[in-house]
Amino acid sequence: MCAAGRRWGRRQRALLWAVLLAAWEAAWGQLRYSVPEEMPKGSFVGDVAKDLGLQLTEQSDRGFRIVSEGRTQYFALHGKTGHLVTAERIDREQLCESVQQCVLRCELIVEGEMKLYEIEVEITDINDNAPSFKEVELEERMSETTAPGSRFPLPDAHDPDSGRNSLQSYELSGDEHFSLAVQAGPGGDQRPELVLAKALDREEAAFHELVLRASDGGDPARTGTARIRVTVLDANDNAPVFSQAEYTVRVPEDVPVGSTLVTVMATDADDGLNGHVKYSLKKITEKASKIFHLDSETGAITLLRSLDFEEGDSYELEVQARDEGQLFDTAKVAITVTDINDNAPVISVRSALSEISEDAPSGTVVALLHVQDRDSGANGEVRCSLDGDVPFRLQSSHGSYYSVVTARELDREQVSEYNVTVRAADGGSPALQSSAVLALRVLDVNDNAPVFLEERYSARLAENNAAGALVLTVRATDADWGQNARVRYRLAEGRVRGAPLSSYVSVQAETGALYALRSLDYEQLRELQLCVRAEDGGAPALSSNVSVRLLIVDENDNAPQVLYPAPAAAAGSGAAAAWSGVELAPRWAEAGALVAKVVAVDADAGQNAWLSYELAKATEPGLFRVGLHSGEVRTARSPLARDAARHSLLVLVRDHGRPALSATATLSVVLAESVAELLAELGSAAHEAAAPGEPAASLTRWLVLAVAAVSCLFVAFLLLLLALRLRRCHRQQLLPPDSGALRGVPVSHFVGIDGVRAFLQSYSHDVSLTADSRKSHLRFSAASCCDTLPARPPPDEPAPLLGDGDAAGALPSDPAPSSVSFSGQIFSTTLSCDSALPFPRRVLRVS
Repeated sequence: MCAAGRRWGRRQRALLWAVLLAAWEAAWGQLRYSVPEEMPKGSFVGDVAKDLGLQLTEQSDRGFRIVSEGRTQYFALHGKTGHLVTAERIDREQLCESVQQCVLRCELIVEGEMKLYEIEVEITDINDNAPSFKEVELEERMSETTAPGSRFPLPDAHDPDSGRNSLQSYELSGDEHFSLAVQAGPGGDQRPELVLAKALDREEAAFHELVLRASDGGDPARTGTARIRVTVLDANDNAPVFSQAEYTVRVPEDVPVGSTLVTVMATDADDGLNGHVKYSLKKITEKASKIFHLDSETGAITLLRSLDFEEGDSYELEVQARDEGQLFDTAKVAITVTDINDNAPVISVRSALSEISEDAPSGTVVALLHVQDRDSGANGEVRCSLDGDVPFRLQSSHGSYYSVVTARELDREQVSEYNVTVRAADGGSPALQSSAVLALRVLDVNDNAPVFLEERYSARLAENNAAGALVLTVRATDADWGQNARVRYRLAEGRVRGAPLSSYVSVQAETGALYALRSLDYEQLRELQLCVRAEDGGAPALSSNVSVRLLIVDENDNAPQVLYPAPAAAAGSGAAAAWSGVELAPRWAEAGALVAKVVAVDADAGQNAWLSYELAKATEPGLFRVGLHSGEVRTARSPLARDAARHSLLVLVRDHGRPALSATATLSVVLAESVAELLAELGSAAHEAAAPGEPAASLTRWLVLAVAAVSCLFVAFLLLLLALRLRRCHRQQLLPPDSGALRGVPVSHFVGIDGVRAFLQSYSHDVSLTADSRKSHLRFSAASCCDTLPARPPPDEPAPLLGDGDAAGALPSDPAPSSVSFSGQIFSTTLSCDSALPFPRRVLRVS
């Protein structure tokens, strides 16, 4: 009773330790299972999800993957149950030849968490192989003189199973002359020997048929047989003898195929056929039989195919030397394969990201790598590195695993894609290396604002443009990608001349093209300042501004406007309007005397506003000329008696635009020698200028009023001059007679009546005022100031009412209130007893 209780307690403790061991291994990321070999595909191995505490609902999100070494994947993870199942039929004898415990290793990788768990699966043996002999038909030759008790080695049976399922026993049947003895080899293996139990007699039986049966310990047991034919020979008393009981050779794994590795040698003291030795392999594995070949005559062991240290580092062969008399000797051959650096490291990408955001923090894992070198020693030591200056680094993770992590912040605008080359080199000489390339695309983050190609933009646009005309195109680029790099343009708010800026120009949101929405006028708007904003499509959006200066270019779209004389259409009705545009000039005017001045302006700018004047048409073409740039009408020669009293001049005013625009001004010039002639000509001009149908009496009445007013002014002027004359005479009586200061002054510079003369120094001031223009003109003509005094004619020469050298003034032809033009005469007089009455150089100008 006590013994049973102790056994039950030991079983409970063993179970508890097994549970604790499984829990400890699961906690450290390692699981261990066992499964029999030859299980069908999809057989259950273990509940990985339960043992690791993984939630089945998370598998689709995380991504679980089973990887194992080698080309064949023997295990897989069931996606719905989390069970580890077999992916292929497993043959223990094929995978783990000559290995007592067969363990397959694989890793469970959690993609999303970059974690891995090691899983070990022990493959347990089943009795699926029967013992077998390399040769099922054997022939033994024995001399009839062979003494009873002699032993002859028999071929070993081979069973690839392990444990109790492997070879356990031999049995011999068929003849009483022979028995079976089983010897234990150096490695614990069984070696069958044929024992001669009874002397042979060739004359009694020349052949003996035997059956050798090998059995394993499976349930049920499996057996294999070999038939042995014993031929009885004549006597042979010397057996072959090897020169060495054991041959040992070390060869590198890169030894060429066909090379002789070692040559065994045995000698036989007999003569003749009994001394001829032949060699054979008595004990060799199936794998070694495909690699090595023994020459039966020479004993040379040669290489059939290349050696591979990683597949097998040592081989043992048993060579038998037999003479013709069937006497033999055996020797052992041990071949050791030395490793050379013939395997480059193998890099396996267990898990890797294909995309990473550029704002990923430093230390982010982008790939999980496994590196292995099948060589041994220094040849199998691997060093890993990354090529180039990349923002990544290698980090040892677990065993032969490495993690590729970010070493610093990424910038997609500098590098958008990385081909990270991982290089692994072993410690051999020369070193072998291999590489793997990780392709990683950097995802964009909106961290760059649009940038305009120019700091500021300017454009020139001719006025009178068509609505919708393209002004210029602004362009901004964004270093980001995709939607973050999509740039849209818009105008900043503003007002121009009280109107919104958007009513003048617009910008195309996609292309940045700036269009004028209306026709622009240089005379109203010379320059337009605006601001364009570029905004990307990120969230939040980033933007930048640029200033645009639009210069309106003047075109010749305004013809010159004549300010004086005013256009005839602008003249009012009535008798006063008849005098509009009439200029007066004395008949004795000298060549170059100023008669009138045409004043014009142009609303354009630059050369479009440069004006030139020319005489287009005249009653007497050679009598007057017009200043090209001044517009002054002067006499080209002195008037002659045959010249008409009234002259009509057509002045053409032209600008310098392309094409040039022009305007015309019509001047009427009246030449007269006296006041009566002047009044008669003015009356005639007024009569001709009267409106059709107006009664002649009305015109006569206005003429009489004008003559009366002039006569009154003339009488008053004569009285004033007479008073001044008397005062001058009184002063001359008190002064010396030769104190006159005006001698040498020509008569043309004096005007007067009845022997009273006055020296005239005139200053001309031309003023133009227009109600419909934004500009007024005031000109001071220095040329009209007479500051040189030519020689004076004799004082006793009579002076007419209007001297020959005096120039007549001209009046504008338009008396309208919107335009006023006048010339003011400032003059000084000097009275003498014999001087004539003064009279202004320009007699009359009426507006």
